[in-house]
Amino acid sequence: MADLEQMMRTTFACRSFSDEPLPDHELAAILDVARFAPSGGNRQGWQVIVVRNAERKSTLIDLSVPAIELYVAQRAAGENPWNTVDPSTVDPATVSVSPAATAWYRDLAQAPVFLVVALDLRVVASADRNLNRIGVISGASVYPFAQNILLAARDRGWAGALTTFIAAAEPDVQALLHLPSHIAVAALIPLGRPQKVLTKLTRKPVSEFTHLETFDGPKLDASNPHP
Repeated sequence: MADLEQMMRTTFACRSFSDEPLPDHELAAILDVARFAPSGGNRQGWQVIVVRNAERKSTLIDLSVPAIELYVAQRAAGENPWNTVDPSTVDPATVSVSPAATAWYRDLAQAPVFLVVALDLRVVASADRNLNRIGVISGASVYPFAQNILLAARDRGWAGALTTFIAAAEPDVQALLHLPSHIAVAALIPLGRPQKVLTKLTRKPVSEFTHLETFDGPKLDASNPHP
């Protein structure tokens, strides 16, 4: 097993894959590690659909593209795409985006395997369901598992990317993959051998997102530790 900190610092979003197949025994080993992720009540409500069929992968890409096109259009308008706080000025019905803007996503189809990660909503405790905002708590029971997939893949020399645009087309995905209505679509993860391994990732410093005691309190600064 590789050093955990090194894995966490170098697990990148891979969007370019070689044509090397990802065999079932390797995929099973990745998922065998990932399954130890935490979930609410340890109910482990995740489900994984392994998609290798080229036509089905292409359909999943096509279903995701409208959500990506809206994302691109909102960014071009200076907005934070798909956020639920600030109203968007972009009309989804009039979005016109160059195919080049979504080519990176279509290229994911070259990955040998797509994992559609889903969540059984019958076993999720959505403690924020009555708040006047979009729910986020349900994700705590599936996204640690998704991240574990990426970490385990990285440890074994494979790579992937956590993408969620597919969720905007959930009813069509449910029909395509024969998912019951209570199984929510959480992510699409392409997996394979990366064409290039990235090891230097850019992230915000801790002091930029960590506050002491209150949101408007002082920042956590390792160079000036709080007593």
